[in-house]
Amino acid sequence: MPTRYKEFGYWEIASRQMSIVTKSEQQRFKDAKITVIGTGGIGGQTNEMLARMGLGELTIIDKDEYDLSNLNRQTMASLDTIGISKTEATKDRLRKINPYTKVNAINEMLTEDNLDKALDGADIIIDALDNLFTRVIASRYAMEHDIPFIHGAIHGTQGQISVFTNETPSYEEMFSLPTNGRQLDEETKNELSKLTSGVPPVIGPVPNIIGCLEAMEAYKFITGIGEVAYAPKLLTFDLLDLDSFGTVKL
Repeated sequence: MPTRYKEFGYWEIASRQMSIVTKSEQQRFKDAKITVIGTGGIGGQTNEMLARMGLGELTIIDKDEYDLSNLNRQTMASLDTIGISKTEATKDRLRKINPYTKVNAINEMLTEDNLDKALDGADIIIDALDNLFTRVIASRYAMEHDIPFIHGAIHGTQGQISVFTNETPSYEEMFSLPTNGRQLDEETKNELSKLTSGVPPVIGPVPNIIGCLEAMEAYKFITGIGEVAYAPKLLTFDLLDLDSFGTVKL
């Protein structure tokens, strides 16, 4: 980066949004730390938008490598990144987009054993996951540590998003999961596993829209602008039905 940009470069990157937020509001985002679990279809777009909007520190978690099947939707995937760790490829790309965003890469699957290592210190936790069990343990950690949890999910042409805090219903409660209010033992884990099967269908724009929306919910929450989609509100859409865009209350 040219020397002349080193001091003022951050604010030049953010300049086009500075008529929407005040400098103090943007400073809050610059000082914030967000953890995104997953760097695939949803997570790739979430991470990119957070960096482009000027997030101060981002932690990304994923254990996978890119393959050819990712190319239809995952914006960080290319022929050059096939076989490369998703977190490392994402970290490298984000450094080229916004060098003022500090990126921490955790090349592991999120489990009950590494929750503290992966999620401690986050101002917001963003769900860019594709399995229920990890969502449950992450959302529980968020509630226990009073960290907002932004949920996003897709199926085919449909997407949904909601924001959970200690003042809202929990993720498990809102979606009436069999684990709600119960210990996570083998019985409840088996019940969760029965709710999903196979590889879900997906078309490229859907996870990318959800990723953008999750990043925007985080931005709204931290800066204080706009209306946040707090649970039990659920923002939903189906790209095959233009009239489907809206919020429902579960």
